[in-house]
Amino acid sequence: MTLSLKIGSYRGLFSGFLISALIALAARFISEHYGAPAMLMALLFGIALHFLSEDERCKRGIAFSSKTVLRFGVALLGLRISAETAAELGWLMVAVVVGAVLATIAFGLLVSRLFGHGPRFAFLSAGSVAICGASAAMAISSILPRDDRTEERLVFTVVGVTVLSTVAMIVYPLLAGWMGFEDQVAGVFLGATIHDVAQVVGAGFSVSERTGEVATLVKLIRVSMLAPVILIAVIVIRQVAESGGEKASRPPIVPLFVAVFVTLAVLNSLVTLPAFVLDAAAETSRWALLTAIAAVGLKTSLKEILDVGTPAIALLAAETLFIAGLTLLALVFLVPAG
Repeated sequence: MTLSLKIGSYRGLFSGFLISALIALAARFISEHYGAPAMLMALLFGIALHFLSEDERCKRGIAFSSKTVLRFGVALLGLRISAETAAELGWLMVAVVVGAVLATIAFGLLVSRLFGHGPRFAFLSAGSVAICGASAAMAISSILPRDDRTEERLVFTVVGVTVLSTVAMIVYPLLAGWMGFEDQVAGVFLGATIHDVAQVVGAGFSVSERTGEVATLVKLIRVSMLAPVILIAVIVIRQVAESGGEKASRPPIVPLFVAVFVTLAVLNSLVTLPAFVLDAAAETSRWALLTAIAAVGLKTSLKEILDVGTPAIALLAAETLFIAGLTLLALVFLVPAG
C-alpha cells in the first residue's frame, strides 16, 4: 500500500513535469531552427496550454517544475558566476539595486491610500514588486496580521505580479535595447526591475548569455533582501499591529537555492573546474530553466487576470513603473557612458 502511494505520488509529479519538458523541447527546436527566443516561445506555448494546469493529473508536476526545477536551474547558474563577475558588477550597481528595493517599498506605503488600500496591502504589493514577486508575496503575507481579506489580498498580489512580470519579461529587453544598454547594464536593469526569478532569467538570456548571468546575480541580491525586510517588518508589526492569532511561520533566512548558487559561485572562483563539468552544468541549467518557464506559462491564466481588482492592479502597476523608472534614471545618470 505504501509503495503504491509513493508510485502514485511520483506519477502525479511526472505528468506535469513531462508536459513542461515537452514544451521546453518544442521551444528549443523553434529557437534553433527559426531564431525565435526559446524562453519567450516556452512561455507563450505554456500560456496557450493553460487548461492543462487545471487537470489534477498535471497540477502537481507543473507546480514542481515552476518552483523546484526553476530553483535547481538557478542554483546551477552559480557555476557560471565567479568572484570576477561579482567584482565587475561593482558597489555602485549593488547600491542602485538595494536603493531601488527600499525606495519601492517606501513608495508603496506612501501612495497606497490614493488607490484605496491600507498599509497591509501596500507592504504586501510593494514588497513583492521590490524583492521577488510571488515568493515574496507569500512570505510577507505569512507575517502580516490576518483578517477576512488576507487571502484575497494575497491572490490579487500573486496574480498581479505574475502578469506584470510576464509583460516585463517581453517588454524590458526591448526597452534595454532601445536605450542602447550594453550587456552588463542591461542585465542590471532586468535583474533589478522584473519581479519573479523565472522571468528575470527568461528576459536576461533572451538578450545574451552575459546579460542573463548578470541579471540572475542582480536578482539574487534582491532575493537576499527578503530576510532583513521580513525581520524589520516582524518587529514593527509586533509593536504596532493588532495582536492575536497564531504565530506566523517565518521564511528561511537564506533560501536553499540561493545558498547553493553562492556555494557553487565560490567554488568556481577558488577552483579551476574541468570544462566538461562547466559545460554539463550549463546545459542542464539551460534545460531546467526552459522547463520552468514553460511551467510558469502553464500556470498563467488570462481569465484570472480579469478577476483581479482594478485598484489593486493599478497600485501594483504604479510600483512596477516606479522601480523601473528609478532604476533607469540611476543607470543613465550614474553609470559612465561607453
